Amino acid sequence: MSGQVVASRRQTREARSLVDDPTAFGRVAVLFGGDSSERSVSLETGAAVLDALCAKGVDAVGWDPAERTVAELAAAGIDRAWIAVHGAGGEDGRLQGLLEYLDIPYTGSGVMASALAMDKGRSKRLFTAAGIPTPEYRIAGTAAEAAQAADAIGYPLVVKPCHEGSSVGMSKLAAPAELGAAVTLAFEYDDEVLVERCIEGRELTVAILQGEALPSIRIETPRKFYDFRAKYESERTTYHCPGTADTAEEDHCRELALAAFTELGCSGWGRVDFMAGESGGLYVLEVNTVPGMTSHSLVPMAAREAGMDFGSLCWRILETSMREPLALTPPRGVANGA
Repeated sequence: MSGQVVASRRQTREARSLVDDPTAFGRVAVLFGGDSSERSVSLETGAAVLDALCAKGVDAVGWDPAERTVAELAAAGIDRAWIAVHGAGGEDGRLQGLLEYLDIPYTGSGVMASALAMDKGRSKRLFTAAGIPTPEYRIAGTAAEAAQAADAIGYPLVVKPCHEGSSVGMSKLAAPAELGAAVTLAFEYDDEVLVERCIEGRELTVAILQGEALPSIRIETPRKFYDFRAKYESERTTYHCPGTADTAEEDHCRELALAAFTELGCSGWGRVDFMAGESGGLYVLEVNTVPGMTSHSLVPMAAREAGMDFGSLCWRILETSMREPLALTPPRGVANGA
């Protein structure tokens, strides 16, 4: 199935749930912090979102799952949740499952889609099966397996934990001498490591909001790659929005982002990261289901290009907690592919 067909399906199946009265949301818990390696970024994201929602008249409160118990959340009279917990415990389906158990609607993707997007190996398997271009890769459970994967793929390479975000534990390798340190670093964060062909070229990202792809962003950093420091600390990283060369490439990039987002079953909002090879081909790297919303973050940049300020973006994301579940029943008369 082509990206264009999948994108079209997504746009028809997930329309905006329009809300114009802040009281319609009820009491909203902005969940941020947590205890993952991305806690510091999550705290910054959550504080910004909380301020923006309160400024728009939403009855919103901050809630750190690392400091408050599940029992407290269940008894707090919360009507819905704005998930701003990054990394393990926030993006991998566990928090989404808890909220479903508590019958609290929440922003963004559901349990299965969140878990798949967080698992880089399984998401790439789905991309490959669907014909969505992604760099050649192997999954390694030991240093020996990582070395075998590197030999099979060749250099340059990217090595990273399978279940982390924000480039935590990630390394870009030019030669075999760098492999040992990179694998050791990645295994500090995960039991599985992704060894992936490094695509040399432009780094692009596309945000998804309520079934639509926002303008692309091209990222340029003086660092070796767009790592944690380049994302959240460096003032020398530059961004170009739209990030593509022409309308045709922009359309293709946005269609491919919707295809990847859809293939994992994601919904609500998120961000799809790419590399554009020197020959012009686009390769999907991963899907982020709870992207950052800090002063350096990409989704707010794309929203501004689309004419949306930060407060309106936070409101629109909160609207994703109001949507009706997708109808997954197959059409009548269709059985066994007939």
